[in-house]
Amino acid sequence: MPVVIAIPTDNQLLTTGRDYSQALPTTFNSRYRIMPTLVMLRHGQSQWNLENRFTGWVDIPLSEEGRAEARSAGERLRGMHLDVVFTSALVRAIDTAIIVLKEMGHSELPLISNQALNERHYGDLQGLNKAETAAKYGAEQVHIWRRSFGVRPPGKEGESLAMTIERVMPYYREHILPELRAGRNVLIVAHGNSLRSLLFHLDKYSEDTIMELNIPTGVPLVYEVEAHGDDVEVLSRRELTGEPV
Repeated sequence: MPVVIAIPTDNQLLTTGRDYSQALPTTFNSRYRIMPTLVMLRHGQSQWNLENRFTGWVDIPLSEEGRAEARSAGERLRGMHLDVVFTSALVRAIDTAIIVLKEMGHSELPLISNQALNERHYGDLQGLNKAETAAKYGAEQVHIWRRSFGVRPPGKEGESLAMTIERVMPYYREHILPELRAGRNVLIVAHGNSLRSLLFHLDKYSEDTIMELNIPTGVPLVYEVEAHGDDVEVLSRRELTGEPV
């Protein structure tokens, strides 16, 4: 079950955003274009990112640099309207979202958190230093574990990216996509591989090219999309690395 986390403010919490579908006539699909904004954000640097460790599902908090990255992301997004916020169930994503929303002036929005958006599970590699693991098993083997589409890391719980996609996409279709198709602006704060899973679908990457995609921590990816049939079509995309918008 999803966990809804309310961010405390002095004002009464708002549990719903704008629902354009209720305001439009029943024939709106043929007469109106529904073009919401989808923002995807990898959490700020975690303490284990800083220490160069495999993190996966281990619930590690943000580093001080990660909190600064989250504040910067919020500043860059300031002025943008949001309706719905999704995060993983891990504290580094949840805390990033809370910081971003406070910087944006959107602290009234609750978070919808679910482990379907968690990072890829790295199995027995979790907690190990990446450089030390490469020295022990060889850089080529570690690269295969990290960057192969279908190869799982060691350990019975380890996930490949293909398995992560199989976990993320049903949640996207059931919970996130309906919000977009209703015209609501959505923020997703998650992890490198759960976001790769979404981009694999939205940007139509191949199994080879998706593995070369690097998603930096704390940098918002802003997608303008349009409801199209039973999905959405990407109209434009931009990475907010410069001045606040």
